[in-house]
Amino acid sequence: MTVNHVKRAFKYRFHPTDAQAAELSRTFGCVRKVYNLALAARTEAWARQERVNYNQTSAMLTAWKKTEELAFLGEVSSVPLQQALRHLQGAFANFFSKRAKYPRFKSKRKSRASAEYTSSAFTFRDGRLKLAKMAEPLDIVWSRPLPEGSVPTTVTVSRDAAGRWFVSMLCDDPTVKPLAATDAAVGIDVGLDHLLALSTGEKIANPRHERRDRARLAKAQRNCARKEKGSANREKARRKVARIHARITDRRRDGLHKLTTRLVRENQTLVIEDLTVRNMVKNRKLARAISDASWAEFRSLLEYKAAWYGRDVVVVDRFFPSSKLCSHCGTLQDKMPLNVRTWTCEGCGTVHDRDVNAAKNLLAAGLAVSVCGAGVRPQRRTPGGQPATKQKTPRREP
Repeated sequence: MTVNHVKRAFKYRFHPTDAQAAELSRTFGCVRKVYNLALAARTEAWARQERVNYNQTSAMLTAWKKTEELAFLGEVSSVPLQQALRHLQGAFANFFSKRAKYPRFKSKRKSRASAEYTSSAFTFRDGRLKLAKMAEPLDIVWSRPLPEGSVPTTVTVSRDAAGRWFVSMLCDDPTVKPLAATDAAVGIDVGLDHLLALSTGEKIANPRHERRDRARLAKAQRNCARKEKGSANREKARRKVARIHARITDRRRDGLHKLTTRLVRENQTLVIEDLTVRNMVKNRKLARAISDASWAEFRSLLEYKAAWYGRDVVVVDRFFPSSKLCSHCGTLQDKMPLNVRTWTCEGCGTVHDRDVNAAKNLLAAGLAVSVCGAGVRPQRRTPGGQPATKQKTPRREP
């Protein structure tokens, strides 16, 4: 019997020596250069109505290394450069499948500085990780152990805007197993006054991490703006701004991880709404608050953890009137402005909390969707042509 383990990435901070930092910085630059050169070559070929695949760009890389202008590409490990070409191939595959926009060039200042090493370019023995072209292992801060007996298959080294170095190890995690089945189900309505309102009546406070550090962030940004561009003081001030942003991001992600883990452990079925956050942040008055709540990341964490532990995430159509519908008698209200937080149903006289009522309606709609056979992935319409929340009977293929 074959046991399929979950592939899981374990991320740690490390403190490189000066030589390691210089080598990794060169590698980051070469990865970015190769990616941009290959993208330019594929774009030019596309203009000529020609298709260029990974094998052709790999041959181009070999030719580039032999030129005097690009000879420096041979000074770093070849594996991260080949991985950059594979990532570009994946980006084009997503573009042709209409899952993403056309690939963009990487920027020295704005793009993520990272390099990916496969098993042929690193050694991992006795908790010591040594990368290709390096004489010493990385000084990793082991904040948690790797699963017993697990060996990394891929290692990704990165540096964030605050100057912190990270190493992410992808390996099998045999400890992740489906949880015992339960009958519990919960509807989840996201918001701004409260981060979540559950169909059980519980409300989870919105920590507003960005607002807590807003004054400190604004002061650091003003200080950075006063510095001369290109100066060492400007770089120091920029790092200070980046550290504040990193602290906000770390706090937010930590809170979301704890929250989603708890919800997945306690419930078998979790029902959420299919929100278009990308469009919602175009609202100038609410963009900052919506971004701080990080609804998209919450959904992403919830979905992959549910897949890990054998739970079901049901996504209800975004046009389902969860807030305007009475969860007690089903009466639909004509209007429900955002400033109305509690309301009384005209049909049965029940007093509703807006968010809790929406969560109850989402739960009822989500359970109906699962009974009707609609998929748990987010979808606007089912193969039958009706929104999933309006489906009555499952459609059978001929």
